[in-house]
Amino acid sequence: MTWPWIVLLAIALGVAVVAEWPRFERLAGADARRLRNRGKRKAKLTVVTSDDDEFVRSVQADLESLPTIEERETPR
Repeated sequence: MTWPWIVLLAIALGVAVVAEWPRFERLAGADARRLRNRGKRKAKLTVVTSDDDEFVRSVQADLESLPTIEERETPR
């Protein structure tokens, strides 16, 4: 190979790296681990529907057991 071909190959390699950099950052960048961990946490969540009577009773019992403050009849 002569030196012009080596220069053209280096330029082509540089263009390819610059073009693919955003995708590389998404896969292995600083935020990639945080996004993977967040995805794992979200996969463990479940949706509670209003048809779940046990859940509704549990929430009502929790609300009834909360301490309350009696309001005065006449405001200051």
